[in-house]
Amino acid sequence: MKQLVISFIFLLSSSLLFAQQEKSDIYKGNKLYGQKKYKEAQASYQQALRKKQQSVEGSFNLGDALYKQKDFEKAGQQFNQIASSANNKNLAAGAWHNLGNSLMEQKKYEESINAYKKSLLNNPNDEQTRYNLAYAQEMLKKQQQQNKNNQNQDKDNKDQNKKDKDNKDQNKKDKDKQKQNQNQQNNNNNQDKQDQNKNQPDKQNQDQQKQQQQKQQLSKEDAERMLNALNNNERQTQDKLKNQKLKGQKVQISKDW
Repeated sequence: MKQLVISFIFLLSSSLLFAQQEKSDIYKGNKLYGQKKYKEAQASYQQALRKKQQSVEGSFNLGDALYKQKDFEKAGQQFNQIASSANNKNLAAGAWHNLGNSLMEQKKYEESINAYKKSLLNNPNDEQTRYNLAYAQEMLKKQQQQNKNNQNQDKDNKDQNKKDKDNKDQNKKDKDKQKQNQNQQNNNNNQDKQDQNKNQPDKQNQDQQKQQQQKQQLSKEDAERMLNALNNNERQTQDKLKNQKLKGQKVQISKDW
């Protein structure tokens, strides 16, 4: 993978370009910067700018000190201000280059590409800027692809969540329906029991009536049997009496004399 080339255009203080009163602060800041004491160097550059706000060297070197402290947003603001107002092509090219680096660190690849292109307009022969431009373009493609993958993943997650929700809702409906059916079955069973209990007296009455009818029928049959028995006895008695009467009757025999 390509590696970003970080380069800074570090302006040395010069008594020919800057007023004497901020010269010592810038010099002190440069010395601290060389010692990698970037926070202290920042304070010296800010002190120089309080004495001369239009100090290009102080502004540029302040941006470098902020960049080294990884305060890329404020560093970018410094370089953008210098690049936008610079009349010198080399100064503008360096400011746009460093602005591109600051934007790269913030993963603002599209903006960094624009900054590198503006740097190359002012200095077309800067190979470091050209290299960083190609690197930024490559990183932008990867970022766009990653965003696309994330969008697809989000869509898949949303679809899966919707599917899970639909399944959950369906399961709930099935459970509710099952519960409703169970309640209906229970109600039907209860109704059957009520109907059975309701019909129980009728059945008892029917059984009683049947028993009564059977009893009445038996009584009638008994009566008939008794009547038949009496008739038989009476007939037997009459037959007996008749036999006895016939046996005791004298027979007159006519004599022929």
